[in-house]
Amino acid sequence: MRLKHFPVFSSYAGDASNSRHIAYAEWGQPDNPHIVVCVHGLTRNCRDFDFLAQALAADCRVICVDVVGRGQSDWLVDAADYDNYFLYLSDAVALLEHIGVLGDASIQLDWVGVSMGGLIGMALAIQLPLPLPLPIPIRRLVMSDIGPLIPVAALTRIAQYLGRDPRFASFDEFETYVKKISVSFGPLTEAQWHHLALHSVREFDDGTYGFRYDPRIAESFKKHLSGDIDLWAQWDALHVPTLVLRGMQSDLLSAETAREMQVRGARAQIIELPGIGHSPMLVSDDQIALVKDFLLT
Repeated sequence: MRLKHFPVFSSYAGDASNSRHIAYAEWGQPDNPHIVVCVHGLTRNCRDFDFLAQALAADCRVICVDVVGRGQSDWLVDAADYDNYFLYLSDAVALLEHIGVLGDASIQLDWVGVSMGGLIGMALAIQLPLPLPLPIPIRRLVMSDIGPLIPVAALTRIAQYLGRDPRFASFDEFETYVKKISVSFGPLTEAQWHHLALHSVREFDDGTYGFRYDPRIAESFKKHLSGDIDLWAQWDALHVPTLVLRGMQSDLLSAETAREMQVRGARAQIIELPGIGHSPMLVSDDQIALVKDFLLT
């Protein structure tokens, strides 16, 4: 694994005079034409994909990115820009440009997204107009527990903890809190929980521990609590082979929405996972096998 970062300028950022840095982890051979880009959920980070990337590295070049405001990437100057999805899309195109795959006809590009990362992949796959074009089509798309209809009740639940910015006296206290609020991830091993917590934590100057994401993400998120988010028009425009993993206890991707996704748009392959809510994190062997089989066979 190689940890890297690159500067990006986006006219969609509130303060266009400032460049910012986007961090990412790279696995596999840098000349492998089969690229898999992995993008995390709302407040997560690129190291969530370490287990999956390690399993794919022999066959693919895997790029796992910290979305702006999360992980090791810079925070935005204007908190309102966290609600600007064109910024996320242009950052994704800038990443592909940085790793040198734009314009290369030999590249096969796949996308794996958990929750928010799946929506970014869906938007790119339907070729929304951007200042930086995406001439490489996404070949296959994996979406973990996200779909084109997001219930306001689930958004309200997330808003209850998002942006609180709690601090803890020790890493052990932080890890215990992560397990408590993330129980919907399902039955993870102690090693997996430790990994997720270790790469989610930030130690502050006063010796306390907290989350490694910008709590101002909550400011724009809470603008969406007036009703369901309806993206069926975008889904109906998607015609890329798509695998959707759904936690059977998920409140973000309902069973009804998943059934509709099988007959509309990409006509996705849906796999439901028992004992999991929002969302399958793609760290367990069975989930990794599902993704690997879909991308490599």
